[in-house]
Amino acid sequence: MNVRIFEVFTSVEGEGTLCGTKTLFVRLAGCPFSCFYCDTAEALPADSGIEYTLHDAQVLIKESLQEHTYKVNFTGGDPLMQHKSVALLAEYVQRQGVHTYLESSCFDSKRFSHVLPYFDYIKIEFKTPDSEFVRSNDYGTMYESTMQCLTNSVRADKTTYIKVVVSRRTTPEYMQRLVQDIYDVAAPNEISGFVIQPTYGVEEPSLESLLRMYDVIHSRYADVRIIPQLHKYLGAP
Repeated sequence: MNVRIFEVFTSVEGEGTLCGTKTLFVRLAGCPFSCFYCDTAEALPADSGIEYTLHDAQVLIKESLQEHTYKVNFTGGDPLMQHKSVALLAEYVQRQGVHTYLESSCFDSKRFSHVLPYFDYIKIEFKTPDSEFVRSNDYGTMYESTMQCLTNSVRADKTTYIKVVVSRRTTPEYMQRLVQDIYDVAAPNEISGFVIQPTYGVEEPSLESLLRMYDVIHSRYADVRIIPQLHKYLGAP
């Protein structure tokens, strides 16, 4: 079995509630979407990066692991595009005694269920309809799939985070509906963190808008944070 990897590098986790931790990033090639704010567009094509055998990819990861690395973050693209290979790589990392972290939009609940057992941390990104990532008539199907993945992650008792990238297009009214739907499947104690991530350098939301969305989420989930992408400010990958 082969896997296409765009890049492997050590840096600082720049997103979410584990922000600031030393992390080895494994960026997989391929993503089914193309959001207007995407900052890794070069990794979107399924044939981008380099194709490795599974063994060679394992060696690459092992040789790239530095001392005191907290976790290995499988990102993209979207790792679910190569779910079978990703599951085997994550299992390998766990055998090395290192935490595994999945970052995905969770567009396919069957693929997600395949990789779920091999990850310690799950960050589920809910795409907003204003992201221009999918045709509007397909958004409902995508939304339901992401919600099902959240349900599965919670049922598996995984450390689960939620991320929503917001721009000036995102409304508090949308956030209200999203939070209610999430609350219907995941109790506050089942979510380890709810992150609002403002876009960077393109259609950035106002502070007033961010705080309004913060209040909307906080009405259901106490652990909500507005966290920009830290690595952007550090000049890191």
